[in-house]
Amino acid sequence: MFRKLWKGAVFAAAATLTGAVSPALAEYPEKPVTMVIPLGAGGSHDLNARVITSTIPSFLDQAMIVRLTPGAGGQKGTQEVANSSADGYTLLFSHNYIDMLQQHVENLPYKPMDDFVPVARINYAPIAVVVRADSPYKTFEELIEAAKAKPGEVRMAHSGNWGALFVPAAQIMKARDAYFNMVPYQGGGPAMQALLSGDADLTMGFPSTLSSLLASGDVRVLATAGAERIYPDVPTFGEVGVEGDVGFMHRVVLAPADTPPAVLEKLEASFAALLEDKTYNRMMSRLGENVDYMSGADYQKMREEQAEAYKDLVDSITQ
Repeated sequence: MFRKLWKGAVFAAAATLTGAVSPALAEYPEKPVTMVIPLGAGGSHDLNARVITSTIPSFLDQAMIVRLTPGAGGQKGTQEVANSSADGYTLLFSHNYIDMLQQHVENLPYKPMDDFVPVARINYAPIAVVVRADSPYKTFEELIEAAKAKPGEVRMAHSGNWGALFVPAAQIMKARDAYFNMVPYQGGGPAMQALLSGDADLTMGFPSTLSSLLASGDVRVLATAGAERIYPDVPTFGEVGVEGDVGFMHRVVLAPADTPPAVLEKLEASFAALLEDKTYNRMMSRLGENVDYMSGADYQKMREEQAEAYKDLVDSITQ
């Protein structure tokens, strides 16, 4: 009798122990989370992601790892995440042009609305037109005059067709009846390096990529997006004859569409918690970036509006 009772206790204990470590009962996340950036190194997404991944582990209870996967104007990395397991361990750090605009100009290997769900919008950034400090173009008007006088000779480095640098450039060319020679690179970082090395005459950039270059005196900003001036002596797009919604990039975290609600809730709560983190806010301020969080549900509403607006935008640019 004693032997039977003892064996039964052992089996019960083993069953309890097995249940305690069962994957089905484990709490997400059990391992590091990978955040794929579909762009090259050194761009604003890369710089913003370094701040996020250095501070979010305190709230996520796991490390977050950046993986840069540039190619095909952002489609390579985006497809990688679309094809990944919907378990919360592979996320996409993208922007509105890749997410909602490209579907109107190309047959994509994925369906943005069907294959992804927003986790959070991290912030948004106004773009700036940039030349080297030794450029002969001292003002935006001088740049436009050159592009009109010699169509195709003024080379602009950008981050890929219909990307965050390409779209505002196309809007500027249409608004001012000018033409740049558009040269693609695998992200904003490589595009900026092309400018600095002399392979391009201009590019565009965001505050995080420009702050150190302006401090070192390597570049000159000729115009910026937004209703108000970012730099006191630099005009806005509206002041130089480029009206409308031009040059705003929303940085968004997306997950595969079938990611479990509990996982999405944990992720969203972790990103939202960054708003109250002093280190995160200080590091973002040093980058020159704003902190303007939006929940996944709220950004989804904006995303649906973007899908419609970008169809009209593409039509206006290509006609």
